Amino acid sequence: MGGWRDMSAEALEEQYSPSRWSPRLGSDAIVQAHLEATAAGTQQARAEARTSLHVPYGDGDREKLDIYFPADPAGTFPLLVYIHGGYWQCLSKDESGFAALPLVSRGVAVAAVGYDTAPTGHMDAMVLQVRRSVAFLVQRHAGIRGIYLCGHSAGAHLAAMVLSTDWTEYGVAPDIKGAVLVSGVYDLEPILHTYVNDELNMSQEVAQRNSPMLHITPAAMACQVLVAVAQHDSPEFRRQSQEYGQALRAAGWSVSLLDLAGVDHFDIIEKLSEESYVLTQVILNMISRA
Repeated sequence: MGGWRDMSAEALEEQYSPSRWSPRLGSDAIVQAHLEATAAGTQQARAEARTSLHVPYGDGDREKLDIYFPADPAGTFPLLVYIHGGYWQCLSKDESGFAALPLVSRGVAVAAVGYDTAPTGHMDAMVLQVRRSVAFLVQRHAGIRGIYLCGHSAGAHLAAMVLSTDWTEYGVAPDIKGAVLVSGVYDLEPILHTYVNDELNMSQEVAQRNSPMLHITPAAMACQVLVAVAQHDSPEFRRQSQEYGQALRAAGWSVSLLDLAGVDHFDIIEKLSEESYVLTQVILNMISRA
């Protein structure tokens, strides 16, 4: 096979340690800066937007979501569902509203989804939770005019798993018109051989069952998929994004690959708090064209 299978354990750890690849800051500092930037952006959005916070979509402590509404939700509105990263182990919906203000100002509602992170959360359960959160939003808000998924890193993986959902089991048919997958992991097998799996405790079977790359469904024709990757993501993250995008395209999906210059694994998503940022504009254009 070649590729990651030929790497030493140390090389593989390095490839799947996004904080080691940023030219801006050292490994610990970049993670801390990311926590601070996303938390501060979320606080600002909660202060300035109309919100419904801590809405339970299930019975679990973390099965809650925050909704940021446009100033004038005139009956119907497009909804962006944001799924946070943190390597399935950290972050929460409380750092996931930072992208809301540029979107709500243009009439788009944003839902930030919480889910159980490891070690208490298991991969099967996380995938089930994000799927249930989408079903819940569809049932709760009759005025949704198209759903757009957006996930970062581990959240891009979870958003991609939402794309492969058999919705007949959920009793709803969400009108998913777009997905923006940012710096994601789409094949979990390499993760099994890194420190990341110390907390996740995935078996090979669990990794295969929850790898979007292995569960590409026939194309939903109305759905646009944007696979975005940062210049300063590791080669493995970049490879995963490229190969997943190609596999979706081969299955008939409408896919764009966006390679963003001058950003790393962290600020590629943090900058969604800025209306002028290229990825913010791409998302707004995707929604306005639908």
